[in-house]
Amino acid sequence: MRLLFLQTGGTIDKDYPRSRGGYAFEIAGPAAERILARANASVTFRLVSVVRKDSLELTGEDRLALRQACETAEETRIIITHGTDTMIETAEALSDVQGKVIVLTGAMRPERFSDSDAPFNVGVAVGAAQALAPGVYVAMHGQVLRWNEVARDTSGQFLPRGRD
Repeated sequence: MRLLFLQTGGTIDKDYPRSRGGYAFEIAGPAAERILARANASVTFRLVSVVRKDSLELTGEDRLALRQACETAEETRIIITHGTDTMIETAEALSDVQGKVIVLTGAMRPERFSDSDAPFNVGVAVGAAQALAPGVYVAMHGQVLRWNEVARDTSGQFLPRGRD
């Protein structure tokens, strides 16, 4: 089984820019690729960068491109790395994609940071994508929830809807 990783950007992929002296962030290459290499993961995967933006900057056209990438992919198990601010909105936009397991994940701190939650979240997403039935899910903070059963609380945690 081959997994497809789709990069959209967001905090997980942020890095210090070389041109601004490290005082701002830019979207770098896919964090998932570095995470899987460090973990010596034995999963087969393909990685495609769809967009490289902060999730607050994603447009309807970006989400349409992401949807098309999901629908036309040969793979039936897809992990989307995404910024946390609009992750649930993107999940909703993909909610009627048929016949695919789509798991959105991201990080509260960039993967480049030593205390990042990115490796944990990607690991949970990889396991979930291999085991779940078709549908759209969010894998954050050690939980995997259907897109319409997840909410964010005031601290930014992704929790089951009703516990926010």
